[in-house]
Amino acid sequence: MRFSFSFYFKVFYYVYVIFKFLGIFMNTFERIYEEVKKIKKGKTKTYGCIAKKAGTTPRVVGFALHKNPDPKNIPCHRVIFKDGSLSNSYAFGGRKVQEKKLREEKALK
Repeated sequence: MRFSFSFYFKVFYYVYVIFKFLGIFMNTFERIYEEVKKIKKGKTKTYGCIAKKAGTTPRVVGFALHKNPDPKNIPCHRVIFKDGSLSNSYAFGGRKVQEKKLREEKALK
């Protein structure tokens, strides 16, 4: 019995879609975004904490958040430096906007 190329392609595609749905084939940015989505309102996490959970470095986390495709659902303003300071280059309005959002959520005093 011989199978066509299109049969193998379809099988591969469906396996890929299932694995992607299960989170097995996530790329680095997707893993970072999933970790950031888990940060509850009123809480913050450091770049290092997100990096450790996503299996990458804090610098890559910063780059990914700067390229955030969906800031309404991926709350990148909740990610701060390990010393508690905020980024001067917050991608969606600067440091003052990030600080305002965190104060509104009662994550900063």
